[in-house]
Amino acid sequence: MSHRVSQRISRFGQRMSGLQINLSPLKEPLGFIKILQWVAAIFSFATCGGFKGKTSFKASCPGQTKNETIEAAFAYPFRLNQVSLHETATQDPPCDVTWSSYFLIGDFSSSAQFYVTFAVLVFLYCIAALVLYIGYMNLYRESRKIPFTDFVITLIAAFLWLVSTSAWAKAVTDIKMTTGENLIGQIDSCNNKGVQCSSGSVTNMGSLNVSVIFGFLNMILWGGNAWFVYKETSLHGQSNVSTHGAGTVAPPTGM
Repeated sequence: MSHRVSQRISRFGQRMSGLQINLSPLKEPLGFIKILQWVAAIFSFATCGGFKGKTSFKASCPGQTKNETIEAAFAYPFRLNQVSLHETATQDPPCDVTWSSYFLIGDFSSSAQFYVTFAVLVFLYCIAALVLYIGYMNLYRESRKIPFTDFVITLIAAFLWLVSTSAWAKAVTDIKMTTGENLIGQIDSCNNKGVQCSSGSVTNMGSLNVSVIFGFLNMILWGGNAWFVYKETSLHGQSNVSTHGAGTVAPPTGM
């Protein structure tokens, strides 16, 4: 039993002895692009997950010259169908309408949460990859499985960035329409009983546009980085060997 324990300890010591801090991979495309991916992932989930906004409109009641403001506050994960309207005035409900019984339309949480969750996972993977590049690049290049695994994950990440960002871009467009130009059309009390509703204000959604931009930027970074990761795999070495082998000409035989 003690012999097995000593063997495990020695194996662990051998693995730890492979740690060699080397910052030179960060100067190469393999490591430098990974830093860019790490930064872009932060901007992706921060600009989406940290968003908070409001939308409002003006309600004019019969016999009153003052317009009352009705608003709704929404935020990540954008379950708009759970966001109710409320009046900003402290007196009785304007126009004798129970505004809190009206909710915004749409549930965009699936697209938003998928996008943010994937961005966080990418952020964590970039940290792990950078630790591997900086501390264990010797093991990385001596192994055949680790570079290939890194290459497969890079391809999958590039594809998922395309899928998640496309879905999130469509959701952002729908959120803008639901909270903006289509808001009044969702309220039955508007234009009924003499109540007149007019457009108000909505929080600028520039940060959501930025999140979409960074999503597609991540897709480009991961797709471009696939080539540099591929060069570290044994597949690239085999292709070079086969290319050089096919281009060689057999020497002439003596007569």
